[in-house]
Amino acid sequence: MSGSPFRQINKIKHMNKAEMSRESFQKAIDHLRQDIANLRTGRATPALVEDIPVEAYGTKQSLKAVASISVADAKTLTVDPWDKALMQAVEIAIRNSDVGISPVNDGTLIRLPLPDLTAERRADLIKVLHKKMEESRIAIR
Repeated sequence: MSGSPFRQINKIKHMNKAEMSRESFQKAIDHLRQDIANLRTGRATPALVEDIPVEAYGTKQSLKAVASISVADAKTLTVDPWDKALMQAVEIAIRNSDVGISPVNDGTLIRLPLPDLTAERRADLIKVLHKKMEESRIAIR
């Protein structure tokens, strides 16, 4: 009887539920990783700004679609728009975003100096991190 069709169907249903759970866990983990990457911790990483929407060619595009973003040093990012006509649009988009970085446009590149972390900012980051972790836990449940 161990090979009965009903038992096999139940095994398949159980496996499908397990696979769906595994996928939802992975999605929650990936989302948390992306959220953590976007936190400004005082260390320069392109993930901080790459998804900022820029008004380019009549549509909104992500910054990474219209410019190369690189790390100049531990505290500075550089943004080099492929089309220099978009230089001002990129600068405005960064300035208007909520990342809290003031762009410096030197005509050929846009430099993004990251300020040092203060004790207050560290405490805020910890609060935000705890909130995002709790949201991920809830999504997994």
